[in-house]
Amino acid sequence: MSAATSSRPAPQRPRVRSRGRRRSWSWLRGVAVTVVSLVFALPLVWMFAAAFKTNVQVTDPSVGLIFSPTLDNFRNIVEDGEVFRSMLNSLIVGVVSTVLSAVIAVPAAWAVGRFRMHRTGSVVLVARIVPAISLLVPWYYLFAQIGLVGSYTVLVLSHMFVSVPLILWIMIGFFESLPVELEEAARTDGLSAFGAFWRIALPLAAPGTATAALLAFVSSWNNFMFALIFADEDTQTVPVTLFNFISYASTDWGGLMAAASLITVPVVIAALIGQKYLVAGLTAGATKG
Repeated sequence: MSAATSSRPAPQRPRVRSRGRRRSWSWLRGVAVTVVSLVFALPLVWMFAAAFKTNVQVTDPSVGLIFSPTLDNFRNIVEDGEVFRSMLNSLIVGVVSTVLSAVIAVPAAWAVGRFRMHRTGSVVLVARIVPAISLLVPWYYLFAQIGLVGSYTVLVLSHMFVSVPLILWIMIGFFESLPVELEEAARTDGLSAFGAFWRIALPLAAPGTATAALLAFVSSWNNFMFALIFADEDTQTVPVTLFNFISYASTDWGGLMAAASLITVPVVIAALIGQKYLVAGLTAGATKG
């Protein structure tokens, strides 16, 4: 009797349907990722292709990706030297402003996160809300009075106005995600508050610091407004140099795309090198441990 009433195995149809649904969603996600990747990649492909075209070929819709490439645009850039000079200026301003911003913002972010000084942090973070263009006139007047217009100093200071709040915003969340027990144990062993920060919190915050520094450097590298107003011919950065390829009479599209390709390479290389730290830093700072 017990054998006759023994339970039968459950049908497998729901599992098959579940697997089919997962495969469908996986296929849809793959299509979505491909479409989004193409949307972002096509402008870059067009830029790199246009760098090897003449101005006539760039403006001719019938000329696609199959054409006779030319190196004249890159040859003209090398002979002129202005693009490489502006890249050096951007590198100097970007590195100096990023390092100084990190020196100021990282300890400040640790203090805000550990000692719950959120009101003080909010005052600094207001700088991310205030439009920088609203400060250009008073800044220009102030810097002109002390003779800094046209120097690297004014560019570094103006870029730090953007970089310090950016690094502070990222690092506050990162320090809050670190377990405070480690620092408390270090202080129990005799370290001061700064010693606990320097020996415990700062090494653990290396991925977040690298992430914030990379984003601050890219922001400085791409900044156009400050360089347009404060820089002169000797200190102008790459965005202003690219703008000079455009005029009312004509636009050197081939030279513009070649220059844009050259200045994109350092940023892409930096992003690829720091990709691991970028992902780790942003995800760690988004959660509390």
